[in-house]
Amino acid sequence: MSKRIYIADDDENIRFLISSFLKNEGFEVSEFSNGDDLFNQFLTSPADMVILDIMMSGTSGLNLCIKIREHYNVPIIIVSARDSELDRITGITLGSDDYLTKPFSPVELVARVKALFRRISYDLPNQNKEILEIGDMKLNLNTRQFYISDSELKLTPTEFALITYMIQNKEKAVSRSELLRNVWKFDFEADTRVTDDILKRLRKKIGNSNVKIESVWGYGFKLSVEVKL
Repeated sequence: MSKRIYIADDDENIRFLISSFLKNEGFEVSEFSNGDDLFNQFLTSPADMVILDIMMSGTSGLNLCIKIREHYNVPIIIVSARDSELDRITGITLGSDDYLTKPFSPVELVARVKALFRRISYDLPNQNKEILEIGDMKLNLNTRQFYISDSELKLTPTEFALITYMIQNKEKAVSRSELLRNVWKFDFEADTRVTDDILKRLRKKIGNSNVKIESVWGYGFKLSVEVKL
């Protein structure tokens, strides 16, 4: 069954461009000129992915991202002409899984869409355990639930894939290129800033845990467990 993608952008040409390339790749696409129409449709018939512009009439893309994240973990990509670091970080902080600035290559957007779907459905190689644990963290691969000290914490698909991979590789540091290849599923040259932004978001979410995501300068990241004396 083909994946269903909703696009909200007030520029008809942009909607047509994105829609055409995605349909050519076999995706089912619905277009909306504003976020409110997309959200109303989403409530009755959720999509598998949402692509949002930020500046639209009615509810902005950022506010729509917040509304969707309140109830759904569907992957979200923001495509916007606002290209400052603050805009990108804001979009990621509010729950988007990727951020692409206009003008953009539709081929790259399609590649990012495919990579995100691969990221969600990826199966850990040689992974037999259904439960992964480190410190006070516990992750159930079958139910895709994540716990800190037996309290469930909601994660986006990207966050879940990221922490799963890091727990699986908890004995070593993982590089940015390794994360892009094995978690982000990018098989093309990509901007690593979104990776760092989502890691910052995940760090904040797990702030109450005794497990921390440490930066390994010039290389990548590793998990560490705080030992309380």
